[in-house]
Amino acid sequence: MTAAEYALTQVRPGDALGLGSGRAAGRFVRALGAAVAEGLAVRGVPTSEATAALARSLGIPLVSLEEVPRLDLAVDGADEVDSQGRLIKGYGGALLREKVVATAANRVVILVGPEKCVNRLGARGRLPVEVLPFALAPVLGALRELGLAAAPRRSGGQLATSDNGNRLVDCAIGPLPDPAQLDRALHAIPGLLETGLFLDLDATIAIEGPDGVTLRTP
Repeated sequence: MTAAEYALTQVRPGDALGLGSGRAAGRFVRALGAAVAEGLAVRGVPTSEATAALARSLGIPLVSLEEVPRLDLAVDGADEVDSQGRLIKGYGGALLREKVVATAANRVVILVGPEKCVNRLGARGRLPVEVLPFALAPVLGALRELGLAAAPRRSGGQLATSDNGNRLVDCAIGPLPDPAQLDRALHAIPGLLETGLFLDLDATIAIEGPDGVTLRTP
């Protein structure tokens, strides 16, 4: 069984599902699409325009959080996960929508490979944040005052923009002694809209390795 197949076993007919972004989430969306083609009735709330396009191509009905404010299950990936189930997300740039969808879900399943498992968050050296374009310069200054080397993400020579029209900024970090303290400090910066620290999801972590799937439950 793959991690995507495990996540599919957690879906019930009639569920409203949060559909994450990135490679691991994409594998789940494809598995879900095959189940929908066989008659499974579900609705999905995508966390990115790329996921929305994939879901539509597979015939998965999509809804908004205005239509379904609470979700039965959200399935997503992560860029880092520690032993306490805390995450860093956002390398793909969908962190704000991903956090909204995850916190709107009754249950969350996170799909990762063993390379994403770290002893301390920050081990892979990067923390994304999403920033209001109007506030980019002062936010970068505030990040420097916190001791963080931060740079706007670029794509094709241009400043990268999230699906929400905001700027993506990558902070260079090391292993974090207190992720919650850093998250609070970042959220106190006016114009910094969201961080890639996902600390309180109580998610089930499905780790797919060569011998199958290992689960970490909250």
